[in-house]
Amino acid sequence: MNEALEAPGVGLRSDTLIALRRVALAAESAPALAALPGGFATRRKGHGLEVADMREYVAGDDLRHLDRGTTARTGRLHVRQFQEERDRVSLLVADFRPAMFWGLRRAFRSVCAAEALSLIGWSVVESGGRVGLLALTGAAPVIVPARGRSRGMLDVIGGMVEAHQAGLAALAAGQGADPPLDQALSRADRLVPPGAELVIASGFDKPGLGLADRLSALARRRRPRLLLVTDAQIGRMPRGRYPIRTEDGRRIRLSLGGAAAAAEEPARRIAGRPALVLDAGETVEQTARRIVAGLTEAQAA
Repeated sequence: MNEALEAPGVGLRSDTLIALRRVALAAESAPALAALPGGFATRRKGHGLEVADMREYVAGDDLRHLDRGTTARTGRLHVRQFQEERDRVSLLVADFRPAMFWGLRRAFRSVCAAEALSLIGWSVVESGGRVGLLALTGAAPVIVPARGRSRGMLDVIGGMVEAHQAGLAALAAGQGADPPLDQALSRADRLVPPGAELVIASGFDKPGLGLADRLSALARRRRPRLLLVTDAQIGRMPRGRYPIRTEDGRRIRLSLGGAAAAAEEPARRIAGRPALVLDAGETVEQTARRIVAGLTEAQAA
């Protein structure tokens, strides 16, 4: 791969994403970080502190869990069942389709997506959860099963770097077709268990006609969160004619920039669902603060 494709903001490096652990933990205090994707508890019945259910006593039940009120009302012994926390599982979905390899300032949108998912992933594993990866490309996706601790996050980072390098190499070879996003997400529900969270970082280019239905299907048993990665600088480009290559390989020039192309507020809803907007031109520290503030605000709403 040539040097231009390895430049900061264009190429993706493992050591850079590993170093984001410190940025993720420093962005906010521990309570705020717990509001990030993955920072929620799914439940199962067990020996916790919160009552999950009530049922009749059967031989072998712990008598310490007898519920006096229900027993008195029904005349039959009843015991409480409690719920406890189990693994927090987050599937990080990185969109590395060809349209994501674009940026005018600090970094490509693909790099910003990887950074945002790394920030989230580090906070998840630090809080005791597990992370997996589905990296979408112009060809076959890269999949990393969900694992916990730093080892799991290192595997995810390795998968993102591998997928990103493959995407850059394909572009350099002139392969630039974007598969529809709805089709690319078709296997996401099979990679993590019910109750897990799916964090999708994408520009949502070429979403496909069935994206809304796909997200609704995922939301039935899982929890999708959307990160819309943009480049806000495009509306402030100097006026001029810019070379553009279309999906079919044709090269054209478009008149962009100046007052005629004033910046607009990017959409904050994708396929009818709220999305947190991230700017690829901002620093990773700004991105980390935006993630914490935006997702905390969304939970409070």
